[in-house]
Amino acid sequence: MNFITKSFSELNTTELYKILQLRSEIFVVEQNCVYQDLDFKDQKSLHIFGLKNDKIVAYTRIFKPGGYFKNSSIGRVVVATEERKYGFGHDLIKASIEAIKTHFKVTKITISAQVYLQKFYESHGFIKVGEDYLEDGIPHIRMNKN
Repeated sequence: MNFITKSFSELNTTELYKILQLRSEIFVVEQNCVYQDLDFKDQKSLHIFGLKNDKIVAYTRIFKPGGYFKNSSIGRVVVATEERKYGFGHDLIKASIEAIKTHFKVTKITISAQVYLQKFYESHGFIKVGEDYLEDGIPHIRMNKN
């Protein structure tokens, strides 16, 4: 899968619509979580998305240090339900980590991860920090990668 990285202003309206549709499909509908996805953080992040047959099937947004946490950060990690069996989530995290190194010239990353994905993120070098907490009604943990 080829991953594309764009700033908010570089996204065209079709790309933005497809990204928001995927985020809504997974975070609101699949996870049955009513929350404010449009948080005005998209404008200050870089958007990484993977295309398959002209459809966005994998997506994250990344932040420079201080943009969300003290360290650089990865958020809104999402892979379309029907595409998860292909390992695109691992490819997406690797692409996001590389984009942080390339664009922000740092390697320290902090994330707010859903608890059930702890092992997934540990496989990419993230370590749990602190106690579990609720974010939008879903159990999360803070994780760091140095």
